[in-house]
Amino acid sequence: MRADVLIVGAGMVGSALALALRHSGLEIILLDGGPLSVKPFDQAAPFEPRVSALSAASQRILERLGAWDGIASRRVSAYSDMQVWDGSGTGQIHFSAASVHAQVLGHIVENRVVQDGLLERLHDSDIGLLPNARLEQLRRSGDQWLLTLADGRKLRTPLVVAADGAHSAVRKLAGCQTREWDYLHHAIVTSVRCSSAHQATAWQRFTDDGPLAFLPLSRDGKQDWCSIVWSTTPEQAERIMALGDQAFLEALERAFEGRLGRVLEADPRLCVPLRQRHAKRYVDEGLALIGDAAHTIHPLAGQGVNLGFLDAAVLAEVLGNASARGERLADVKVLSRYERRRMPHNLALMAAMEGFERLFQDDRLPLRWLRNTGLKLVEQLPDAKAVFVRQALGLSGDLPELAKA
Repeated sequence: MRADVLIVGAGMVGSALALALRHSGLEIILLDGGPLSVKPFDQAAPFEPRVSALSAASQRILERLGAWDGIASRRVSAYSDMQVWDGSGTGQIHFSAASVHAQVLGHIVENRVVQDGLLERLHDSDIGLLPNARLEQLRRSGDQWLLTLADGRKLRTPLVVAADGAHSAVRKLAGCQTREWDYLHHAIVTSVRCSSAHQATAWQRFTDDGPLAFLPLSRDGKQDWCSIVWSTTPEQAERIMALGDQAFLEALERAFEGRLGRVLEADPRLCVPLRQRHAKRYVDEGLALIGDAAHTIHPLAGQGVNLGFLDAAVLAEVLGNASARGERLADVKVLSRYERRRMPHNLALMAAMEGFERLFQDDRLPLRWLRNTGLKLVEQLPDAKAVFVRQALGLSGDLPELAKA
């Protein structure tokens, strides 16, 4: 079996890339270890614990890929405001979509919902789908890659795209080097119901142990559910995970300072170790890394999948333009155009999130004073806040055509 481009990993980012290339005239194969089936959606079903904060840029990409209507018909939760405060001081800052004349800052969407919206479009396309396909071997064979699957099937392609996540098999088998470090934090994720409405606001408190986010969820028109991401030390995370349900609700309510009233109920909890990872190169001859295979970021601002969608849109644009000019797509000079556009942006955001997280983790009095003073100062500067909002919306920077307004 042969393809012009073989994408390994049909998660949100890999699926988006495949759809972005569907009219390129290239033979595309998308393989994944899962079944690639779309399950009927139950509006009354509990929320999936893993969610993404989709930016306006990501929404535009998904709209142009034809997936947004299917996503919106399932379950999305728009938010128009963001409230951030320092739990160890008095500094706080409020961001609003209205400050840049936008209706929303973004949408909180369950990852499974996004995935199914994309899979529907993939099944309607002529893209080759290989479900239940686990990659076992990857080696060069002349100017092509030879991939061997666990069931013995073999595939050939001049260009492999790794979209298989943070623990990418392609990245490991191809020998790509990464820089990575442990945050020494774990994230506890679940969905909770509160006694007060979330007001279409993303809430984030910086505690002494790490940030705690309450991200707004909506069901049946009600605004009493939130997805939480509670980042804390491994020791504290272990204690929290061991709590009974009622004790957990009370601990969470205290940590959040009761901003949304009582925490009335919670779905089952997950605990995820946090590790930052960045590939030293996104490309090599006949190889490109996108999404979490190229970079993983602290969930502080929910930007991970937004970076991945921009990766996919830029790579699709680079490959489409190169194909139209008759260039060899696997040429590292062609693929480097993608890397040059995406790596600086990704590194800058990762550095900003890292600095932000470290600033709020440091309990020394001078830094506590600095961050509280800084929050108060920025709160009084609407132009500075508008820059942040435009960046979060994806309204600035080197945007691919799929993401432009």
